[in-house]
Amino acid sequence: MKYSVENFVYGAIDGAVTTFAIVTGVIGASLSPSIIIILGFANLLADGFSMAIGNYLAVKTQNEFIQREKKREEWEIDNRVDEEKQEIREIYSKKGFKEELLDEIVKVITSRRKVWIDTMMREEIGLIEGKYTPIVSAVNTFVGFNTIGIIPLIPFIFVYLSGSNVSISNALLYSIVATASSFFLIGNIRGKVVHKPIIASGFNTVLMGGAAAAVSYCIGYLLSTIIR
Repeated sequence: MKYSVENFVYGAIDGAVTTFAIVTGVIGASLSPSIIIILGFANLLADGFSMAIGNYLAVKTQNEFIQREKKREEWEIDNRVDEEKQEIREIYSKKGFKEELLDEIVKVITSRRKVWIDTMMREEIGLIEGKYTPIVSAVNTFVGFNTIGIIPLIPFIFVYLSGSNVSISNALLYSIVATASSFFLIGNIRGKVVHKPIIASGFNTVLMGGAAAAVSYCIGYLLSTIIR
């Protein structure tokens, strides 16, 4: 199975944010650790699977669209040779190539069918064939979602299974530290993938997760006061 950092990060960020938001929402509503665990794992399995399926369908649709456009370009190259050569000439003329150099570029590109097709796909339509299959994208999204998404739950699982005297507030503190660390790490990875400053990306991800958690906590707190 091929590894996709992009899809792992995509799933990991959503998994950490949504699970921690559930944790803080339940804490805000003053519910027990068992409720946190139940809702947390329900989110990991259901939302993680939903994200994986969504990503699978998105990549599959994109790949099918690219293949359809590629077949159209192949037909045009086979049946409208002169017009397609002129399109190559116009594309590179706009890039500043002229006279003999332009003629040579057109000659080289149009002498190799695959290069010609790929050039038309990229330069004319703006499409590049995807690096990953739908199943690779889906599996990596699901793994990222669950691997990182479970981190906010770990302190509460420990409290529930061990019968520890650790208070809910302390468990929440441990969860905050662990989740913030995972947010920062995910942000670092994301920054590296998209070629952005990794420290800034790490803090941005922490702030994003913190904002989601704060909103969820407030909603849980307000609903608990209203429903009671």
